[in-house]
Amino acid sequence: MTTDKDYKIGILAFGSLIDDPGEEIKELEIKRIDCETPFKVEFARLSTSRGDAPTLVPVQNNAKGKKVKSKLIVVRESTSLDELKSILWRRECHITDKEKVFKSPQKPTPKNVLIGELENFYNVQKVIYTTFLPQEEYDGLIPDKLADFAIHSILTKAGRDKKDGVRYLLSAIESGIETEYSKEYRASILQKTGTSSLNEAIKKLDDKRENLAI
Repeated sequence: MTTDKDYKIGILAFGSLIDDPGEEIKELEIKRIDCETPFKVEFARLSTSRGDAPTLVPVQNNAKGKKVKSKLIVVRESTSLDELKSILWRRECHITDKEKVFKSPQKPTPKNVLIGELENFYNVQKVIYTTFLPQEEYDGLIPDKLADFAIHSILTKAGRDKKDGVRYLLSAIESGIETEYSKEYRASILQKTGTSSLNEAIKKLDDKRENLAI
């Protein structure tokens, strides 16, 4: 697929970055391009900043996952690659200090935010995206277990801050993202909460959290 013109640099968004890119990225954004990830994506990582909620990550060379709808956020051409990497890294790590810059770890662990790169993707010369090493202790997460983690997350501070897994899943679905597990994952949440929609599940679980005074 081609775009109207060639662009210099951008960010591939296939998760919460679509709806919540952060102020630094918003200030640089000049265009969005509808696209599809060149790699498979799945709810295959548990995020500590989201109360151990399942989040979307690339799953290259893995049997699970599928290529999903995504957005290519094109930014100003004056932005350097290193600058954009640091901005994306700060956003992912919830760092507000602009003096902090991304440095690729020599010995990365599953806790490290890593930055992947693509060349000439949808007519954008250089495209970056966030990725992680696999969390081996959670390898093979199935929809039923994903639902358990998502429900638990909304009952924590992450739910109060609206950063939980159920909201994350709802946002992904509303963005047109459908992974191999999405439908079963959603169905499992509804079954476990006795609800008919994710919005209803969110309200029910929010009320439960407030009753628990978390």
